[in-house]
Amino acid sequence: MQISIIVAMGIDNVIGYKNQLLCNMPADLKHFKNLTTNHHIIMGRKTFESIGKALPNRTNIILSHSLTNNDYERDDNIVVFDNINKAIKFANKNNENELFIIGGGEIYKSAIDLADKLYITKIENNFEGDTYFPLIDYSKWKLVCESFFSRDEKNNFNYSFSLYNKITNFGRS
Repeated sequence: MQISIIVAMGIDNVIGYKNQLLCNMPADLKHFKNLTTNHHIIMGRKTFESIGKALPNRTNIILSHSLTNNDYERDDNIVVFDNINKAIKFANKNNENELFIIGGGEIYKSAIDLADKLYITKIENNFEGDTYFPLIDYSKWKLVCESFFSRDEKNNFNYSFSLYNKITNFGRS
């Protein structure tokens, strides 16, 4: 099973402010939906609360020390674990081929060394923020593809989509 991190960030690795996304970028939301639909996704409790509901057509795995599976109805497609290793094991047992880590900041920090792929949306703006993506040691990652886009009537900033694969001799820590 591949473990992938998907993130949208400003140019200084900022990913959020006051438990909210940096901005509304419809192109990034579409990209996120296309990649994560029909997959297991892992998020922290704060990220889940900021979204406000389970994301449809995905198995939503929430990492939390305060919530339990009893807090949700079975049809919500939500599972709660208290650590990332249990969550990964669950996805693997359910024959997931690509598991997505979707945030937030603390979850990214605990998952960066476990990841095989990084899907990064870089939004070309300096945003005010209080949550950051960990610094990436690019010597451990190979850029596979990158696409650049100019701002338009729906997306207020220039942005890029990049895919990095972990260089295999670095393995998982």
